[in-house]
Amino acid sequence: MTTLFVRHQAADYTAWRRAYDAFQPKARTLGVQTDTVYQTADNPNEITVTHDFATLEAAQAFAGSPELRSAMHDAGVVGAPTIWFAQRA
Repeated sequence: MTTLFVRHQAADYTAWRRAYDAFQPKARTLGVQTDTVYQTADNPNEITVTHDFATLEAAQAFAGSPELRSAMHDAGVVGAPTIWFAQRA
């Protein structure tokens, strides 16, 4: 299993969350098995999301997908996200 971590800033968390939730059916078809959303304690618009995938290749394909890029734009993500991949040790 591989976990994709995405950290980014949203213009407005409430609008971001609506768009994120609406994208979940598509995310599942792109290989996301489970996901979790975190907000920074002192800034609710600073968000870290984890997505679990069966393989590193599936996680990388999702991270580079035009569907994800479009969803992040539509959700009001500000600036470039920080993205990294991890596997349980």
